[in-house]
Amino acid sequence: MSSKVYFTNMRTKSGLSLVDKVGVLFDAAGFSELFEKDDLVAIKLHVGEPGNLAYIPPQLVRKVVDKVKAAGARPFLTDSNTLYVGRRSNAVDHTVSALENGFTYATVGAPFIVADGLTGHEHMKVRIDGVRLKEVRIGAAIAQADAMIALSHFKGHEATGFGGAIKNIGMGSASRSGKQEQHSGLKPAVRPEKCTGCGRRVKWCPTGALSVGGDDRKARIDPERCIGCAECTITCNNRAIRVEWEKGQEGSLQEKMAEYALGVVKTKEGKCGFMNFVMNVSPQCDCYAWNDAPIVPNIGILASRDPVAIDAASADLVNQAHALPGSAIEHIASADPHSDKLAALYPEVDWTVQLRHGERIGLGTRDYTLVMVGVV
Repeated sequence: MSSKVYFTNMRTKSGLSLVDKVGVLFDAAGFSELFEKDDLVAIKLHVGEPGNLAYIPPQLVRKVVDKVKAAGARPFLTDSNTLYVGRRSNAVDHTVSALENGFTYATVGAPFIVADGLTGHEHMKVRIDGVRLKEVRIGAAIAQADAMIALSHFKGHEATGFGGAIKNIGMGSASRSGKQEQHSGLKPAVRPEKCTGCGRRVKWCPTGALSVGGDDRKARIDPERCIGCAECTITCNNRAIRVEWEKGQEGSLQEKMAEYALGVVKTKEGKCGFMNFVMNVSPQCDCYAWNDAPIVPNIGILASRDPVAIDAASADLVNQAHALPGSAIEHIASADPHSDKLAALYPEVDWTVQLRHGERIGLGTRDYTLVMVGVV
């Protein structure tokens, strides 16, 4: 049976701002029905690495917070610590980053709580009996919440093709050890012909597996220390490091990610809502301290109770849009407007894996009905 996905475009008018449209979507999807009085509601989002400006604007998040409060529940913003070395790998730096990017109580009306604690070790184990995993480790604050609204910035991603609702709750809700478990099947390799031996990316490796040395002064990766987080593959400006998909690991990360998403939903069955913001569709994740030019025009915002359906609809809308000149996929800007923009970004990644596996394990369905609301 198809799932309903509610959609509004980016057009606005007097009395119907983009903030208002978030409220219209919230009501159309019936999200208020997900909460009981005094429920603790996790607003799962990505506050953005400082320097990145593609994340969801706090003013739009505030509308969701206000709606949750109006339903008699108690919302809090949350995300778990990152695996990579950056400014969100511990609760202190993570909270400061959230404040710097505008997620203050004065702006959003709710506190920001790091889901997996000070150093990323506070989690709950959730039994799922999945295909890849039997149990998953979810950040404690997210697992213990009574209900959840996941607000996801839809964008490209170098390891999963795109990041949407499934990635936001699957990877984003996992503790640091849970993130490592999801990434553990990916092993990058150095392409010596492209490596300049600059050493600038060594500091980004969370385990110290990456170094520069030898007679040729090229990058080296210690396979015993490497956890496959793929951080080095995107931070290398020369594209000298790539994930070795041909060794049979393709799909492992996406399937584990979907199973982690299932674990999150299992902690609050029937009490989860999802909103995807298909705007500023950047080529990479918001985890980087920059954001490249959007690959397509701003499209709109979607809401659903089905994380698979909302991601499928978001991907379809992106692929139906025209590629923007001057973007990372400008080479197809004048080609078929229905070409696969996500595949053009990362041709070695089959982004449909997370959708197919999510459907397989009962997370949701790729069969959706798009319902237009508040369209100007």
